[in-house]
Amino acid sequence: MANFTLSGFLLMGFSAKPELELVHASLFLILYTVAVIGNLLIITATSMDNSLHSPMYFFLKHLSFLDLCYISVTVPRSIYNSFMHSGYISIGECIVQGFAFVLCSSAELSMLTVMSYDRYVAICLPLRYEIIMDVSTCVHGVLGVWVSGVISGTMHTAAIFSMHFCSSKVHQFFCDIPQLLKLTCSNEYISEVGVSGFLAIVAFLCVTFIGLSYTKIFSTVLRMPSAEGRAKAFSTCLPHLAVVLLFISTGVFEFLKPPSNSSSALDILLTIMYTVVPPTLNPMIYSLRNQSIKAALRRVFQRRKADLFC
Repeated sequence: MANFTLSGFLLMGFSAKPELELVHASLFLILYTVAVIGNLLIITATSMDNSLHSPMYFFLKHLSFLDLCYISVTVPRSIYNSFMHSGYISIGECIVQGFAFVLCSSAELSMLTVMSYDRYVAICLPLRYEIIMDVSTCVHGVLGVWVSGVISGTMHTAAIFSMHFCSSKVHQFFCDIPQLLKLTCSNEYISEVGVSGFLAIVAFLCVTFIGLSYTKIFSTVLRMPSAEGRAKAFSTCLPHLAVVLLFISTGVFEFLKPPSNSSSALDILLTIMYTVVPPTLNPMIYSLRNQSIKAALRRVFQRRKADLFC
């Protein structure tokens, strides 16, 4: 197929049938609303309640903000396209979406890695926790998360959009880098493979670090003589571990599945599992098991209610 100049791409989405498109858009709208409300509640509670001004909740607040950005990169545009029955996206919008998506997904993994270190220090080195996890460490940790995301997004975007495309049909509901790679004309994709390989190594190191952290954490917790102490330690670690497993497992399934030239229902489902489900479920995982967050939310709403009647 001959190379040609593109002005934009056609996102094939979920279905060519308008009625099915509306069903998918409605489902996405519900999930997006749940994700936005849940993450905003966590951000509100951790920002306004003084009892939650600790490193663990500082990182949780930034994870919730990152989840908001992560799901907002893809879902609102997909909802708009489905309701308008148009999958067109300009080349500029596709570049921005691809960059933002890689940035957020890379930053999400980095944030989960930083949070696992915080839990490791809190449980395995409790007497040195306040010294190690001071304000400077927390701020530098969050800055490192965003810088790593920007670097990853820049590398991927520069590699993929420096190539020539021989088709404009993207078999996905957003500008997904692997799907765009299938549209390239020749062996230009070698540079993108190099970038993907480097970032895959970095991701593997993050996952390994998280695994080692939790190995040490559980080893320490199981040696605690107090059943109450073990329960408290597990209550702060298990929600984070659940989020880690959800994000990593769905992402691994997506990127290790056999390649295909078109998008199947399984491809779409796997993509939803690592782009939409984690930001939607993360607030539920943390808030449903965390009594401190629920108590903080009650206090925040009670103060708001009292202010309204004053």
